[in-house]
Amino acid sequence: MAAEFRLQPPTFQSVEEERLHRKQRLAAAFRLFSKFGFDEGVAGHITARDPERPDHFWVNPFGMHFGQIRVSDLILVNHNGDVVEGDRPVNRAAFAIHSQVHKARPDVVAAAHAHSVYGKSWSTLGRLLDPITQDACAFYNDHAVFDDYTGVVHELEEGRRIGEALGKRKAVILRNHGLLTVGGTVDEAAWWFITMERSCQAQLLAEAVGKPTLIEPEYALRTSRYVGSSISGWFQFQPLWDRIVKEQPDLLE
Repeated sequence: MAAEFRLQPPTFQSVEEERLHRKQRLAAAFRLFSKFGFDEGVAGHITARDPERPDHFWVNPFGMHFGQIRVSDLILVNHNGDVVEGDRPVNRAAFAIHSQVHKARPDVVAAAHAHSVYGKSWSTLGRLLDPITQDACAFYNDHAVFDDYTGVVHELEEGRRIGEALGKRKAVILRNHGLLTVGGTVDEAAWWFITMERSCQAQLLAEAVGKPTLIEPEYALRTSRYVGSSISGWFQFQPLWDRIVKEQPDLLE
């Protein structure tokens, strides 16, 4: 990631073009989450804010497997939780959480949440990730813990409290639940989830055999500015986009 990212997020000539781009990246993110084993029955959701109607977001239909989602399957949900485009229902937990995260963070285009194995395992500890690897430094001083669990999230008030816990950070660990990441692009939010899940796995493995050595704060902070920047998150998703579109081109339908 040198000099300094020749590739940049695209710009658009119209909201229609930008909407299609966000939906394509969203469908690709679901296919990747499926490929990486982040699906758990009907649990999990990724959202992308609509570029024309910022209080609406695109999301996966409730009950559809991540590995089958195409652009044409995505549904558009308004600020009341009504499906305004698409003919399948929305996951009420998705609306309760994501509507409040998007409301609290106007800078956020996308948010990702899933019940991935290592993320939900780490969440039971109610702890922040430590800076024990270069990759984990992406979250140094930039993630939080929502230290509460009261069951499946159906109420907007709990979604609001999750958004409050997230604050201005890129991620929040939902205790006894899993991970939630956000970004200024779908690419960024999806990548933060992928690498955060792997960072949870790395710390669980390391602590299973000993006491990990922490990266010193000065170097953790320096590294976070490099691997944890918004452009870095976007950029690191691009090879995954190329891979999944080549392997599963039907996602663009």
